Amino acid sequence: MNLDLDGGKVLYALGIAFALGALLYFVRDVVFGLSITVTAALLFVLFVAFFVAGLALERDLLDPVAFALAAITYAVFLWYVVSRYQLWETGIFLVLAVSAALFIGLGYGVREYRLAVPLRIAGLIVVALLAVSLVFVGADVAGGGISYGAELEERVTVTVPDDASGGDTVRVERHLGTVTATNEFVFTRPLDMPGVRGCVVGTDEIADEHVHVGYDPGSYQQPEAVGGNDAYSADLTAQFTVDVDADELALAVERGDDCDVTRSEPTLVVVVGEDHERVRYTPA
Repeated sequence: MNLDLDGGKVLYALGIAFALGALLYFVRDVVFGLSITVTAALLFVLFVAFFVAGLALERDLLDPVAFALAAITYAVFLWYVVSRYQLWETGIFLVLAVSAALFIGLGYGVREYRLAVPLRIAGLIVVALLAVSLVFVGADVAGGGISYGAELEERVTVTVPDDASGGDTVRVERHLGTVTATNEFVFTRPLDMPGVRGCVVGTDEIADEHVHVGYDPGSYQQPEAVGGNDAYSADLTAQFTVDVDADELALAVERGDDCDVTRSEPTLVVVVGEDHERVRYTPA
């Protein structure tokens, strides 16, 4: 088997592979904390920059490498837009059809009309694209992120259901309030609801002092993003483990930083926002 491998081509291929890895890591929204809108815009700008570079470069294999990077960037951009904006089937069909027509038209123009851009003009276009990108990023940073606010009930009453039978304990679920994510800027942003937990202090009538607090609907049913100048709210619920023969118990509900507190009356302490350092929280 004769493998005629050129060292330069291998290095080009590795560079394209690493570029793909960098793009996929970038769209995970874990590096710069940019909004979905700006991330998509930067991907499209990068696609245009690579394509212009392919039209301007004529040395060695740099032009096909640039075109390959442009195609990969566009594919990542398309996947990101479709997945993040949760397009319907018709929308997905349209963007794929338009993309097919776009690349066929670009390919025809490059081969039939020998499209080319002078290196100086290409440099000016790249500088202009860089300026546009900086404007988008600056607006994104100035616009701020999503703010999360919790509104809790003042009290909840835990009562064993009349039909409870068998076993020593039973789970009782109660509504605690709501957590609202508010996007006060025009760019769409990823939704990442803050972590929540709860604990009961001031009484021994709850079998397990560590109370499961969660969202309704659960995280798998929540949207992935909050649109510009929009908000999303989810209910907070708590599951108490109580003895089947326990009496009715009224609990005060308060928001705290941790469960290392003492109270003179039965109290449910709800901790909102632990392990979410990159978002800010508004007072309840």
